Amino acid sequence: MDDTQMPEPLRQAIHQLVAEAVSNCQEVLRYTEPDQVHSWKRMTLYRTTDAADTMDMAALLIAAFCQREGMSQEGMESYLQIDQQQSRAAGPGAAERAHLAGLLGEEAPEGTAEQGLSSMRYRRGQYAAENVQEYQDDPQKLFTEACLHGLRARLCEDLDSLDSYLPPQVAKLARKVAEVLEEPQPASV
Repeated sequence: MDDTQMPEPLRQAIHQLVAEAVSNCQEVLRYTEPDQVHSWKRMTLYRTTDAADTMDMAALLIAAFCQREGMSQEGMESYLQIDQQQSRAAGPGAAERAHLAGLLGEEAPEGTAEQGLSSMRYRRGQYAAENVQEYQDDPQKLFTEACLHGLRARLCEDLDSLDSYLPPQVAKLARKVAEVLEEPQPASV
């Protein structure tokens, strides 16, 4: 295995893309809050696709470097996990509709039992719906949300916004995260 470090310009570009994706993820969470009743559908779709596209850019930038360095097409495709890639262009498919039905406690869509992926996704939706309160209080989920919101509040210098829309336990933890973060400084070379 090659032990060459990632070139610094590439490393910085990847860090920038990941930061952009994280910011979009934070906005996805923000637009799920109850005060966003008029814009949640539009904005959650915009920001989730922005985050996905940004991470795709990061993956393909790394893949371009690997290709330039002589990685085989087969190796690159394996690392990119292209067999897992799903296109949004076709819209939601049977598996997504089955998952949603399970989440909402509805009957499985017709034909779900015959389709392995749809059946699995339906059961996953049912499981998530049954365990929603357990997931709601999951410390890892709360911490992740608090970190995203706290980071965004620090970057925007708007710590007071944390109290206006978040659940109290997330707002409290997000404020702690934001307060311990130093103001961002430009990287020294």
